[in-house]
Amino acid sequence: MKGLTELLTCIQDISGGNYSNDIMQLTTDDYDPYVRELAESVGLMMVRIEAREFALEQANEELKCNIVATIKAVARGLSLRDPYTRGHAERVGNYCERLARRMELSEDEIWTMHVAGTLHDIGKIGFSDRLIENVDTKVDAEMLCEIRHHPEWGFRMLRGLEFLGPALQYVRSHHERLDGTGYPNGLKGDEITTGSRILSIADVFDAITTTRTYQQAMDLDKAFSILRNLAGPSLDPELVELFITEIKEHGLEEVEDNFSTCAMLESIVSETEIKK
Repeated sequence: MKGLTELLTCIQDISGGNYSNDIMQLTTDDYDPYVRELAESVGLMMVRIEAREFALEQANEELKCNIVATIKAVARGLSLRDPYTRGHAERVGNYCERLARRMELSEDEIWTMHVAGTLHDIGKIGFSDRLIENVDTKVDAEMLCEIRHHPEWGFRMLRGLEFLGPALQYVRSHHERLDGTGYPNGLKGDEITTGSRILSIADVFDAITTTRTYQQAMDLDKAFSILRNLAGPSLDPELVELFITEIKEHGLEEVEDNFSTCAMLESIVSETEIKK
């Protein structure tokens, strides 16, 4: 029967997920009526399957976006405890994305780097009030232990979200150093993934170019000098130079940092001042 072999081939392709339009060629008058009828039925079934798969993919993407948005909101909540971290997560996420694009990574890898950068410090939610409220430069052994554990805490918080993929390990390893002096696992050299190396650079750069309890924001020349001094023992030298080039060409990241301001409280304060 003319077209039967082609029909079987098309059905096999469709069952394997290859939704080509080849089967529609079998619906013409050139083929046996039986083959045409089967081809039309299978073609209609294929269209319905494609539509349902597309709807499921859209729903899955929306769910992933909502989950990530929720986690980001929690991460931003850190600034309510520590105002010096305000905007840090968003800036680091943006820096990671920019460096990944300069490296010409795939869109999936760029998305992963942006998410990892944005979520990298979420483990700091586990910090004690004593550590958050510390305003001097003295950090005792107990505080240091908390600091060195926050990447692992972040990893454990997020590891159930498998769709984050490599981002989970990037969060876990963003304080590892090439010479093995980093934490939490003392990885060194090739044991540290490219994604973690990107995140480390972005994290260090934002920390030294923004005002913290222990330092004033540094200008770009000094910041670049520090990155280059860290290149080799701590940071990836090649990626450091790429990052510096990116910053020179496109500048610093700026994000909205007043999201925690309470307008109602400001209004109450203003009214109180007027009454006085």
